Amino acid sequence: MANPLDALLGKKVGGTRVTPVVWKIVLVFSIFVLAASLTTNYINLMFNRTELIKNVKELLVKDLKDIYTFSSSQKDIYEFTGDMKKSMTNIEESALRELKNTKSVALGIKPDGTVAFMASQAERLSAFPDSAALAQMTREKEAGVEDGSLNFSLGGDGYFGVYKYNARWDVYILRAEELRQMYSQSERIFVNVSGIILIIAVISALVGSICISYILRFVGYITNAIMKMQESQQMGIVDLSKAPNDEVTYLGVAFNSLSSSVNNLVNIFRKFVSKDIVHKAYQEREVRLEGSRMELTILFSDIRSFTNMTETLGTDIIKLLNLHYERAIGVIVKQDGIIGSLIGDAVLAVFGTFPESRAQKSMQAIKAAYLIQDNAAELRLNMAARREQIVKERGAMTPAEEKIYKAVLLEVGVGIDGGNVFYGNIGSNERMTNTVIGDNVNSASRLEGLTRIYNVPVIVSAFVRDDIEGHVGNHGIQFVEIDQVQVKGKTEGKRIFWAIPDDVWTPQLRKDVGAFSAGLKLYYEGDWKKAYKQFTQCSLPLAVVFRDRTKDTACPKEWNGIWAMQTK
Repeated sequence: MANPLDALLGKKVGGTRVTPVVWKIVLVFSIFVLAASLTTNYINLMFNRTELIKNVKELLVKDLKDIYTFSSSQKDIYEFTGDMKKSMTNIEESALRELKNTKSVALGIKPDGTVAFMASQAERLSAFPDSAALAQMTREKEAGVEDGSLNFSLGGDGYFGVYKYNARWDVYILRAEELRQMYSQSERIFVNVSGIILIIAVISALVGSICISYILRFVGYITNAIMKMQESQQMGIVDLSKAPNDEVTYLGVAFNSLSSSVNNLVNIFRKFVSKDIVHKAYQEREVRLEGSRMELTILFSDIRSFTNMTETLGTDIIKLLNLHYERAIGVIVKQDGIIGSLIGDAVLAVFGTFPESRAQKSMQAIKAAYLIQDNAAELRLNMAARREQIVKERGAMTPAEEKIYKAVLLEVGVGIDGGNVFYGNIGSNERMTNTVIGDNVNSASRLEGLTRIYNVPVIVSAFVRDDIEGHVGNHGIQFVEIDQVQVKGKTEGKRIFWAIPDDVWTPQLRKDVGAFSAGLKLYYEGDWKKAYKQFTQCSLPLAVVFRDRTKDTACPKEWNGIWAMQTK
């Protein structure tokens, strides 16, 4: 008669019980399913809490607006009647009608922590107990932010709430809900669902064991046959002393014994580990027409001779612009810059909006400027190579093709300035845009225009130089003063610089810059005759501008070293 214990736990062979693999599969599968289900339920609880916080915040904001509006009207009544206590009572009674839970609360808190009014079923407080939360609201108010959300403690309980400063009463109006009470329903659901999961897991394990036993019934048959073969000693035995004591091991014994012609049996398992993509949870924020003053660096890049290019290329200019912008915008974004605007052939970029890279803003702008120049140079090289190929194949290009070739040789100028500007949203509730406004923005555009006059690729202001030298160590940039100019529309002069990376700072360039700087010093001092001689020793295209100014020309009588520009 069969032993029921053997049917359940497996037969013993040589004193070792051969455990049915079905039970191992069911046990492991049940554990994983149970863990996955409980984990999923917990994750669902967390997401529900996030959504709950969002929904509660929306309801609290609505209540807060009502309390804020009512309290403002009570201020008018108080100023008329002079009855402060009556006004506070009216505010508390009005707020209390909106409180649904037993621990819901609405407070009016003075900046010194005194409780002006309190709507709650709990005992009334004379002072707000959470000094850290009060300090947070105070800091936000000093920073210009008069509303927000916060967590705080009240009566030994944790609360989540929203607040808004009422200047007329000089109080922070706070509407909040107790966290445990807020989460109680979701926690009950979590416990109930977890219980249901456990019940389903047990039932699934029982049903699964029956199904798997049926699917693997032939494994049991093979195992029994192998046992009989061993008992009859008709087959050899392979030493599997370190193998697990289950039916799969005995299947291995059978295959090893019967497959004497097979010398080696190799099982290869390849593991592919794929990383799960974690989706970020975006908090929905209200977009308002507002901005703030920030110290930013502004880059302005423009394509030279764009009018001629447009006349030559016609609508094909769009393809060329897109090719240029594809590269230019890419390098700007990689340097933590943002695109302020695209204006035809010009791009305005802003650096310093990300707090983590704010100290590097001017350095990032210069890096982006030279990467833009590199990309334009690469485009010119590609066009030149294409021209050589056409000339090699056909002997020459047509006049029309030559004209197009010259038109597509992109050359760009870059001007960089910075300082305190307005950065934020402007427009209307129907249409708004993010923008940057300030004198430094216009200045960056003017500096870009000066690159055409002084024949240098990148011109920066003294702000950019000082910002880099003050915040970036070993920056690898040489700042060569070019001139002091008074751009059109301005009344004061501005020192401008040519920013030169060390990787292009060759001995010849250093020599030319030295000659130019010596000439510029004489030029500032008003000794134009000696300055001209010095400029003639410099081979930089930059020096041509000053040779033209000082050649056969006497220094003006009231010379202050500032050159007034007559064009933009």
